[in-house]
Amino acid sequence: MRRFALLAVWLFAFVPGAAQAVQSVEFDDYVVHYNAFTADMLHPPIAKSHGIQRSHNRGVLTIAIQRKPATAIADVAAKVNARALTLNQQTRALEVREVREGGAIYYLADFPVTDEEVLDFEVRVRPTEVKQPYTFNFRKQFFTR
Repeated sequence: MRRFALLAVWLFAFVPGAAQAVQSVEFDDYVVHYNAFTADMLHPPIAKSHGIQRSHNRGVLTIAIQRKPATAIADVAAKVNARALTLNQQTRALEVREVREGGAIYYLADFPVTDEEVLDFEVRVRPTEVKQPYTFNFRKQFFTR
């Protein structure tokens, strides 16, 4: 539970308005939490500590993988790959990096965005105990003004 609390604190305290935006998807014994937002929503010290430029023209993707059931949530290390596709079918490979803080493990990527841009994300996560990756997709529109 402590690790989930750390993730929740990070997402909700450092990203205003994130509480209603965090989404999740379940695969076998895992829950993957994800979110995408503009980097100007990050508090300055958090952005600086993760090397993210705070800007309304930068997007941030956050991913955390946790083991189920909810009574025994534990963060899980994984291989995470992501890409974003524009509506014009232009692909952006995202450089996903692992962050470990205390007992928390999560993954971040930052990337350029423009006003009203719609990106289709494809995310692959492969927890260390799993042979085949889990893949999920989601769409996000960014508003930079």
